[in-house]
Amino acid sequence: MAALVSARKGFTERLAATPAGPGVYLMRDGAGGVLYVGKAASLRNRLRSYFASQSGLEPKIRKMVAQVADFDFIVTETDSEAVILECNLIKQHKPPYNARLKDDKSYPFIKIDYSEDFPQVYVTRRVTKDGSRYFGPFASAYSVRRTLALLKKLFPYRSCTKTITGNDPRPCLDYHIHRCIGPCIGAVDKRQYADVIDQVVMFLEGKADRVARGIGSRMYEAAEALEFERAAALRDQLRAIERVNEGQKVLHLTNENMDVLAVAPGLAEAMVEVFFVRQGKLVGRDQFVMAGTAEDDPREILGAFVGQFYDANPYVPPRILLQHPLEDADAIQKWLEHKRGGRVVLHVPQRGEKRRLVQMVSENAAQGLEQLKVKRANDGDLPNAMEELQEALSLPRPPHRIECYDISNIQGSNPVGSMVTFEDGRPKKSDYRRFKIKSVDGVDDYSMMREVLTRRFRRLAKSKDSADAAGESAAAPTEAQSAWRSPPDLVLIDGGRGHLGAALQVFLELGIDGIPLSSLAKENEELFVPQTPEPIVLPRTSQALFLVQRLRDEAHRFAVTFHRQRRSKRATASVIDDVSGIGPKRRRLLLRRFGSVTGIREAPLDDIAAVPGMTMKLAQRLKEYL
Repeated sequence: MAALVSARKGFTERLAATPAGPGVYLMRDGAGGVLYVGKAASLRNRLRSYFASQSGLEPKIRKMVAQVADFDFIVTETDSEAVILECNLIKQHKPPYNARLKDDKSYPFIKIDYSEDFPQVYVTRRVTKDGSRYFGPFASAYSVRRTLALLKKLFPYRSCTKTITGNDPRPCLDYHIHRCIGPCIGAVDKRQYADVIDQVVMFLEGKADRVARGIGSRMYEAAEALEFERAAALRDQLRAIERVNEGQKVLHLTNENMDVLAVAPGLAEAMVEVFFVRQGKLVGRDQFVMAGTAEDDPREILGAFVGQFYDANPYVPPRILLQHPLEDADAIQKWLEHKRGGRVVLHVPQRGEKRRLVQMVSENAAQGLEQLKVKRANDGDLPNAMEELQEALSLPRPPHRIECYDISNIQGSNPVGSMVTFEDGRPKKSDYRRFKIKSVDGVDDYSMMREVLTRRFRRLAKSKDSADAAGESAAAPTEAQSAWRSPPDLVLIDGGRGHLGAALQVFLELGIDGIPLSSLAKENEELFVPQTPEPIVLPRTSQALFLVQRLRDEAHRFAVTFHRQRRSKRATASVIDDVSGIGPKRRRLLLRRFGSVTGIREAPLDDIAAVPGMTMKLAQRLKEYL
């Protein structure tokens, strides 16, 4: 506290010298870490408000200010630049007192890649100014996969990644089931394929009526030209689009494009619900979790979400309906208009159809937050979790038995490994195993992981060979043996792609085939599997994600507990522990009799031999050792 007071002594002079213009400020703790990032139209006035009387500050801000040892700021030319800079700094530093989109870097987009003559439609997590069209972000990989599946049913664009020459000898299955129009065999030219891509774009923009009218016109033209097979295919496509279009809720809001936002604050997190309205129809919705929102006002949460969401989203609608007015609304509106290249209206409706729509979105946000709490509080539907995990990782069967591995050490000291086992989604503690790392010196988590896996799966291979040699006459394995003899349906490694590579190397060296392998990275909760460059991101509400998180956390707990035990034992160890024949009991009696190792070294041989449990031979061995 004294250091904090000392650090703040020059604040008065510094605040007086702070510029009065717009900018972004960073509050730092005694270690230089960023506690909070904020923007202000007047940096001087905003910063002074924190260090004047704190009676008007919210409890969360008072806690933050109590930890501030320093601050700095960045001056910007306009309020809009401050909005952009604030978003970037929040993403970079993840300050604990800022409301922030959880795992914002992992949100996927649908990309239509115009860099090729026959554009592809696929999922990406990187938005760049490369002339392509991006639609999103989607809250989860499940959301975007569901949308892509619908697009593929409605529009016959290509799903392959090959270079299109038009000279392939035969098409793939998609062509035969009318899911692709066959550019690879020259069945269509660039213009005809571009028509399909234009339909995809219009559909994603919410212009399904225009798409349907265009397909209907081509259907009648084909029928008049007696091209009945083509007319029938267009008829089926038209019916499918009409069925989807009928399922979209009509909101009687003329033909406006807008997003509707509402927030449901929780104790530590908040749920933000977004409804996407295009051409007066509700075409989609998504839910986003905001972290670091404890004690935040809903207006602050909503303002933080608007900045971070539209910073990542390439499309800004002309109107955004809000549940609450935003702080610094003018600056945010100017920034959105600059990003859109046109007028943007931020509107908090007070009555009528728009007000009822906002209330509906608010109710959905509250329900989403409640469902998230229930799912996290509950163990969940374990069979469903294993089925989801099977699908996500493309496993041959649901993972009945999962083994998870972790490493624990401090700067390479007392390194240990852990193996925890879940069967049918529940811990099987009798099959947990601990490993002392024996062959690795220094900080090398990858080598430590290789040692643990090598020891475990050599035991599995030996037990299998022994069982094969013994045949039917072999006795049933004991409970201790079954942990080594039972092959897992999935091996999960706590770590990223590097840890996965270390595990894969062990499997290749031992000739292990048929046991699926995956790793779970903590930062974005991404799953990695061999031979797949892109990470697998499970939906945040997925039962499969909750299952692998429990496995990872249990493996970490088990490893850390063993590491602490070893560290504690090493701290209380004595040099006489290394003398053969002297265990904890004899050591305790010797130290009680002579006080220390020095006292034992200086004591006569007969006195040492006279200690209960000691013999003359053992006393001689101890004296020689010391």
